[in-house]
Amino acid sequence: MKLYEQFPVSITNSLSGKKEPFVPLNSPFVGMYSCGPTVYNEVHLGNLRTFTAFDVVYRYLSYIGYVVRYVRNITDAGHLTNDAGEGVDRIEESAKLEQLEPMEIVQKYTTSFHEICRIFNILPPSIEPTATGHIIEQIEMVKKIMANGYAYEVNGSVYFDVRRFMEKYKYGELSGRNIDELQEGTRELDRQDEKKNSIDFAIWKAVSPNHIQRWPSPWGEGIPGWHLECSAMGTKYLGKQFDIHGGGMDLKFPHHECEIAQNVGAFGTSPVRYWMHSNMLTVNGEKMSKSKGNSFLPRELFTGSHPLLNKAYSPMSVRFFMLQSHYSSTLDFSNEALSAAEKGYKKLSNALTTVKKLKFQPLGAEDHDLRSELNRLIDGCYLNMSDDFNTAKTLAILFEMASRINDWNSGKGTAVSEATFNRFKQTYIDFLEQVLGLREEEEHNQEMVDGIIQVLIELRKKARTDKNYALSDKIRDDLKAMGVQLMDGKDGSMSYSIE
Repeated sequence: MKLYEQFPVSITNSLSGKKEPFVPLNSPFVGMYSCGPTVYNEVHLGNLRTFTAFDVVYRYLSYIGYVVRYVRNITDAGHLTNDAGEGVDRIEESAKLEQLEPMEIVQKYTTSFHEICRIFNILPPSIEPTATGHIIEQIEMVKKIMANGYAYEVNGSVYFDVRRFMEKYKYGELSGRNIDELQEGTRELDRQDEKKNSIDFAIWKAVSPNHIQRWPSPWGEGIPGWHLECSAMGTKYLGKQFDIHGGGMDLKFPHHECEIAQNVGAFGTSPVRYWMHSNMLTVNGEKMSKSKGNSFLPRELFTGSHPLLNKAYSPMSVRFFMLQSHYSSTLDFSNEALSAAEKGYKKLSNALTTVKKLKFQPLGAEDHDLRSELNRLIDGCYLNMSDDFNTAKTLAILFEMASRINDWNSGKGTAVSEATFNRFKQTYIDFLEQVLGLREEEEHNQEMVDGIIQVLIELRKKARTDKNYALSDKIRDDLKAMGVQLMDGKDGSMSYSIE
């Protein structure tokens, strides 16, 4: 039996608002799309949470046996500052500010994004398509939508006709938005006179001759609409309907709502079976924003250079912090929360270092109660991750496993079979490293710390042999104050664990 059959996955589907059994269209193959960055500046911490969340989804589905094609795009054209398809081109605006060509900006921030992903151990997707690499596909999709009567051209721009679309299909189902209220709220936007209705959105946008990024089309030179690229690339690489589409909560409307409309308008088929949305980060209870000075770039975290930070935090401590909360829950960012995450990560990481060195040692007849307890913990990792990718509850199980590992390392514990021991050991390693993506950091420094502690243990042994109990107790107490717990064995041996 495959692991995905033994531990079936359920997903909270944003489209239905309910937790549903995950049944891929063509199991064991899974098609998954996640919205990537618009590469006009550095990714911020909120972006990082979304990319981490869907990295874990990708990792876990692959780990339990699904064959996942994960597509995550790069938006390198067409993203205007107004989501309705108006305003300033983000990439061109950044190019002017930095006095670079638009594609220099794209290359600069794409490279930066990949480096941040590497540092935070976010796996590369199966395919990473760009908007500029799929202009032809986007133009062809616009043609299909127009041929089906759901778009119209005005002055070289093509707009999606929402009211016409709603004569046959639903619009606003994903986000629960009221169309009449939306129309009322968009009447003051620029260039609304071009549209039949103010809620219509651009799927191809005419640009002025001095606009550097522009491509020829049947309607004149222009750029594709931001919403269009994900529809075109998702369809090309995953088909007209696929399993999972992910992104941040802020993309639910209008971006994802428009994606659905475009696909239905072109092909008559809703593109995605399971929509997933990660929630936002807050800072000390407030929404993160540049205007408040409380937005963070990932690099500011591990350099400690942001004025709101008390210290620097390692990339894996930050990743652990992200995983402490379910992806759909709001996560509050503070120095206290990061410090707690740092301690939690170190405890699991130290147990990881320990368990990799542990060897099976038969201690007599198998304790059936212990075997049941260990199997409960092992199964708990799968059950919690299969339950809508609940990383918070999975981490709680891993902390229980870490305590058991420290007991074994100190010589405590009761006998289990070699098969149970090895399954327990491998599950802990795999869920920490392969599923949650938490790797060991500063291995050289850890080896040095281990060596120093061993020297102190030897000094304590000599102090006890010399009956210098005051020195012996001081070494023990000082180490305990630093989080190192010494354990004295009955045979005079000493071991330790790091809390």
